[in-house]
Amino acid sequence: MDRVAAEDMLMFVNAAITSSGQREFHNSAQEQHLSLGFLHEYMIGNYRDLYAATLALDINDHNAVLIAHRLLATPGEADLELRRLEGELIGRRLRLVAPQRVYRLFRGLRQSRVNNRRTRAIVRDWLAHRPDPAFDAVKYRSQFKHALRHAHIEPTHDELGDFLFGGRTRYNTPILETWRRAHYEQASVYDLPYTVAEGFAAKHKIDRATFLERIAPMMTRVEQLRTQATAERNNVDTAVDLARMPLTRLASYALSLPLSERIDRRTELTGALRAAAARVAGRDAGRWGRVAAVLDDSFSTYGSGQKRRRPLAVALACSFLFEALADSYVPLWTSGRTDALLTYPYDVTPLGERVLDGLEHGPDRLLIVSDGWDNAPVGMAAEVLRVWRTRLDPRHKVSVVHLNPVYDADTFDVKRLGHVSTVGVRDAEDVPALVEFARFTEGRTGLAELRAHFDDRITRFKEG
Repeated sequence: MDRVAAEDMLMFVNAAITSSGQREFHNSAQEQHLSLGFLHEYMIGNYRDLYAATLALDINDHNAVLIAHRLLATPGEADLELRRLEGELIGRRLRLVAPQRVYRLFRGLRQSRVNNRRTRAIVRDWLAHRPDPAFDAVKYRSQFKHALRHAHIEPTHDELGDFLFGGRTRYNTPILETWRRAHYEQASVYDLPYTVAEGFAAKHKIDRATFLERIAPMMTRVEQLRTQATAERNNVDTAVDLARMPLTRLASYALSLPLSERIDRRTELTGALRAAAARVAGRDAGRWGRVAAVLDDSFSTYGSGQKRRRPLAVALACSFLFEALADSYVPLWTSGRTDALLTYPYDVTPLGERVLDGLEHGPDRLLIVSDGWDNAPVGMAAEVLRVWRTRLDPRHKVSVVHLNPVYDADTFDVKRLGHVSTVGVRDAEDVPALVEFARFTEGRTGLAELRAHFDDRITRFKEG
């Protein structure tokens, strides 16, 4: 029974890391949504304490919000001690989630009529930790207002209350006054957050090129990336600071560029990717010994229109990270390419051949980054790994870990490659922790060890 519980929990962790409810190459958005929804209901109904503990792991924001909603909506199913722990985990986790997602959670709770005392306390505490309530009131005006009403919270000062619920002819708070003036003064538009300023730009019929050029200092890095193509079409320079970008996002950006531009900017892009990987590796740089990596760049790594080239971006980011962590490193792309920066989704997935190539290099670690669709020929990688594990390396001298960036809605898990550890991965930044976690997926540890690991992560999470 304990083994079944451990397997269920590992399955859910993989799903919570990889699935965002969006379309994947092999599954529609509806299939993803239904599969993930069923898994959440199954877990909270059977393993509520472990379900809540997942908030302390490296899961994605989408699933963190789903867990928080379900826990807050069902307080009667937990005793006092568990409710207290849930409240701590939810409060801590929501401070790490993107604010727009948290406001959507609050809206969902209001629509579901979840308004118990614990929910109101969590909303109140989260809003109290926001660094600039006036900024939130401008950028997320309706969501902010509804959150205050739903939790029965008074605005922190009179001006904020008047801005949300009434009106003034003038405000002393700079951003509120800027918002008021932007209704009739174009110059004030460029002192507002980009998403707010866009609406005023349309109202004043400001030329798109002029708007993008002048609003650039107010844009976040993500907003700069999203508008870069539009800016270039309008001959506007909105240079992105690559040095500050996270590793996986930087890999996604590099893959979004045409091959010709990647070649022209090879030095810049490669330097930025290596610098980002070095930041992630930190003190572990060079400590992983001899590493061989099988990296999937088959056609399925295109992902979908919602997650364009996401699996390939994870593989590219992981490759640079492995290079930083390894003493010596051999990357093996399924396509046979040797220039990682010029990779693109193409052809079938000959994982078996590449796994053989990787093992021939005699590595200390063999790391496989793939969606697990081993189809050239079908099942070869799993068979190679089975023979390797059972006959050639029964003592596990070579550490083999499969990192899968794609949730498979049909199996409620990520696809596995047989006799090796398989874990879900969303961002390359989480790989060091995931490789440590992978030992639980080999079937040699039980629920007690898994609970101990969760307890340790909860303690570190609350202290961090």
